[in-house]
Amino acid sequence: MGIEGIGARVLRKEDRRFITGRGRYTDDMVVPGMKYAAFVRSPHAHATIRGIDASAAREMPGVIDVLDGEQLTGDGIGNLICGWAVTSKDGTGMKMGAWPALAVGTVRHVGQAVAVVVAETRAQARDAAEAVEVDYAVLDAVVDGAKALEAGAPQLHPEAEGNLCFDWELGDKAATEAAFAKAAHVTRLDIVNNRLVPNAMEPRAALGQYDPADDHYTVWTTSQNPHVARLVMSAFYNVAPEHKLRVIAPDVGGGFGSKIYIYPEEIVCLWASKRTGVPVKWTSDRSEAFLTDAHGRDHQTKAELATDENGKITALRVDTIANLGAYMSLFSSATPTYLYATLLSGQYDIPAIYANVKAVYTNTVPVDAYRGAGRPEATYVVERLVETAARELKQSPAEFRRKNFITAFPHQTPVIMNYDTGDFNASLEAGMKAADVAGFEGRRAEAKAKGKLRGLGMSCYIEACGIAPSKAVGSLGAGVGLWESAEVRVNPVGTIEILTGSHSHGQGHETTFAQLVSQRLGLPVDNVQVIHGDTDKVQFGMGTYGSRSGAVGMSAIAKALDKVEAKAKKIAAHLLEAADEDIVIEGGEVKVAGTDRKLAWHEVALGAYTGHNLPDGMEPGLKEGAFYDPQNFTFPAGCYICEVEVDPETGKTEIVQFVAADDFGTVVNPMIVEGQVHGGLAQGIGQALLEGVHYDDSGQLVTASYNDYAMPRAWDLPMFQVLTTETPCTTNPLGIKGCGEAGAIGSPPAVINAITDAIGNNALSMPATPEKVWRALNAVAAKA
Repeated sequence: MGIEGIGARVLRKEDRRFITGRGRYTDDMVVPGMKYAAFVRSPHAHATIRGIDASAAREMPGVIDVLDGEQLTGDGIGNLICGWAVTSKDGTGMKMGAWPALAVGTVRHVGQAVAVVVAETRAQARDAAEAVEVDYAVLDAVVDGAKALEAGAPQLHPEAEGNLCFDWELGDKAATEAAFAKAAHVTRLDIVNNRLVPNAMEPRAALGQYDPADDHYTVWTTSQNPHVARLVMSAFYNVAPEHKLRVIAPDVGGGFGSKIYIYPEEIVCLWASKRTGVPVKWTSDRSEAFLTDAHGRDHQTKAELATDENGKITALRVDTIANLGAYMSLFSSATPTYLYATLLSGQYDIPAIYANVKAVYTNTVPVDAYRGAGRPEATYVVERLVETAARELKQSPAEFRRKNFITAFPHQTPVIMNYDTGDFNASLEAGMKAADVAGFEGRRAEAKAKGKLRGLGMSCYIEACGIAPSKAVGSLGAGVGLWESAEVRVNPVGTIEILTGSHSHGQGHETTFAQLVSQRLGLPVDNVQVIHGDTDKVQFGMGTYGSRSGAVGMSAIAKALDKVEAKAKKIAAHLLEAADEDIVIEGGEVKVAGTDRKLAWHEVALGAYTGHNLPDGMEPGLKEGAFYDPQNFTFPAGCYICEVEVDPETGKTEIVQFVAADDFGTVVNPMIVEGQVHGGLAQGIGQALLEGVHYDDSGQLVTASYNDYAMPRAWDLPMFQVLTTETPCTTNPLGIKGCGEAGAIGSPPAVINAITDAIGNNALSMPATPEKVWRALNAVAAKA
């Protein structure tokens, strides 16, 4: 259809503004009369608020007002909520503790907002915030999920006795226990999935503006889903009526899940604007981001894998404690349940699986979905178990996996998911060939001669993307549908506007969505504009997360294009005096098949709007909308192979080779896909080797800056080999599976499997810092 269609390596259109400094972010927004907010935050992890004295702050230069939680709740602003209901195995609902946008009565984590100062300048607001005196009665804190469940632990919420939010299960417990009773071998691991800080390049920000003339509210915010933000702020938080609230998410510099949610600051800025009569802007600094952005992961798991005498997996049993932090964030309940346990089958044909998940409150920052959202945690459990079982059974890790791969599709797992298609052997073979696994032992010997230890680790992941269908997720407790909407507008001169409910914050939608139009109509991608992120322009949408934009968002566009093409063909058939079925659209022209009769695309578009010569009964214009609700999840999968070299003197690990062989179904733009994989691999390797949140026993965040929280640098990462195999998804019109999260999902177990292979000690937790690796090596030496 054209060189810019699906499958072409088209340069990202949006990069023209990004690399020249012309991106427009929330902090770039300025409106007349705008003032600045600074938040007064708790220095304690757990305390009651005995009083707030803002008298000195109110007298400081530039201060307009100081507002607190009593005023906020007094104005009827509701508590933040969790949008996915989870039911405990005893039939009781989850115990959701109250979370006001400004604390009332009690603070439950360091950094929780207690009051807000609005002032003429940012500096004046911050100075005045430091002058607000809060009288705290400090309480004992608990930061570890397992310890929070112990008798006598400090209690966070009266609604949640024993700090237990829910005790949930999935799978057939009796069948799983029966399989374990008959097992020839059982592999057991205690696994910690370390807590992470997302660290998007752009910190969160919000600008709230109330217009009394129209009784209308506008908020600019760093959001991955502005329509959901509008829905929640109107329907649940009572900030503004939905029809009088506009939410705009302009360019957003990364999200990784942490910008899905509604945070207290957006609510407060909008409320404070009406309360003070001025537009109110707040931009987080990096310290605030560490203390207030939703964290990710933080699971403690006991996992067991049963195999028969031939090495076939017969059952999997998992017991997980998931630390939710101090409050339930918007999708926090789904992450350790329906996004985690449902993927515990991995790529393997496992007859029986049982998972028990206890979600727990602690005096830490709330935890929610972070790139991969439950699937990295599930993959880490499964792939560490599988690799360990292969070693214990003295089988090749590759052959052990092959023996247990699912090979017939569709495949119904014991934990809800029904995989529509896949070819796991193809990814394994491609990855092994690219990594030259056959030559590894030779490289190991060469490393040993140099005094270094070499190890090879593998990870065969699967994930669920494009979370859907709405009816299914609704039955599982989701508070929203997970469809997507699109509108295709053909202008009179033939250019195209795509209005989409998907939101781009680094994924390249302005390019890939235009490539779909180019594929269908043969137009240059520069003739296509993609509009998103504004609730006054796009009717409704569900945003971007869970690698859903291609599979769900582009499918909605494809449906709308179907309608546009059908109408365009009717117009062309009328003008060219041909039958509708003889009309074809290609190369920017509308033709009668098998003849030289044709019209340029812009001629058909102009004819639609002049309306001088249309088929009888046809309305003028050429624009169509569509909603797409998927039939099933999509299931990207792949094989990652990591090769490391460890210095036994220091414990320092170097990744000398990393191969990622992924099956993403139809690939729209290979260059963008490679970039997405690179980013995910960087985050996954960061988790495996470097990153980890640490609180002290009093609830102080020790890793609260880049001095203490080790982000991966360029020299920590190898040159990745990225390749794809392709089995198109069978349940959406484009065959797309999704690629945005795969790298972060599949890489951590591959890295840890490689290091443990190198050092001969399987007892190694993430992050595998040089100190941890060195101690693990010494433990091996002590046993020798």
